[in-house]
Amino acid sequence: MTDRPRRLRRTAALREALAETRLHPAQLIQPHFVVEGDGRSPVDSMPGVERMGLAPLVERVGNDLQLGLASVLLFGVTEDKDEKASSATDPDGLVPRAVRALRDAYGDRVVIMTDVCLCGSMSHGHCGVLHEGEVLNDDSLPLLSAMALAHARAGADVVAPSDMMDQRVAAIRDRLDEVGCTDTAILSYSSKFASAFYGPFRDAADSAPGAGDRKTYQLDPRNRREALLESVLDENEGADMLMVKPALSYLDVIADIADETSLPLAAYNVSGEYSMVKAAAAKGWVDEATIVPEILGSMARAGADVIISYHAREALEHGWLT
Repeated sequence: MTDRPRRLRRTAALREALAETRLHPAQLIQPHFVVEGDGRSPVDSMPGVERMGLAPLVERVGNDLQLGLASVLLFGVTEDKDEKASSATDPDGLVPRAVRALRDAYGDRVVIMTDVCLCGSMSHGHCGVLHEGEVLNDDSLPLLSAMALAHARAGADVVAPSDMMDQRVAAIRDRLDEVGCTDTAILSYSSKFASAFYGPFRDAADSAPGAGDRKTYQLDPRNRREALLESVLDENEGADMLMVKPALSYLDVIADIADETSLPLAAYNVSGEYSMVKAAAAKGWVDEATIVPEILGSMARAGADVIISYHAREALEHGWLT
């Protein structure tokens, strides 16, 4: 008898029938950059991605719903910055208004997730309170909790702290529960690395630190065990979902955490990963239609239950996942 695994790859129908990993539109989460006003502007470093005011955001999400893309992750982009991130904690701030607009338009048909981080509203661009060049962990927790509460009260299904302060999941959970927002889920950016893949995002969100870097609070890219520890700690603090960010260079970490937890696990296919594909495709060096499902599929194969990706809309529009 001769072993011939190729027998089961002979036709497209056979390959489809026996595929071990499948992607469904419901697994995809589309990020959005929200700005004041009703305009829209392209993000030069992220071809195909725009910053949008509330009216075009509502229209875009409605069109995406028709594709089966029902989950969004909102980032507020504001010029209103200070050293207390006042615009981030404002109950009538940009993101709460965007949440209310989407909820009014689509009810529970859309899953609204919001990024919870202070960097975009801080004058210094760091993810927490800054004092003499040091980001203060415990002083940042009340501001993060207030930001999460503003989003929850506006109607967010899920708040997603991305700051990487220690104990912020517990602080947010306690604050939400205190005021009765017990049904608001927390998606923790639990294993978020100090990565070079975030450059285009910082351009889009105007969130680069004015000085220094984020290596004292984001994970060292060399550390696999520490990444697992961070996610275990956040699960113990009350996170409902966990995340690995970035995804493509950290598939081993996704697999580690998927083996360790029973919580849903998200992979964030970040801006640098997206923009590299776009740049190479524009040069004709890769075929975008085949490389995007291969990349997204690798994240699902590693153990991600949901994938946050700027490719999500185009992948569904063009049928790349089928």
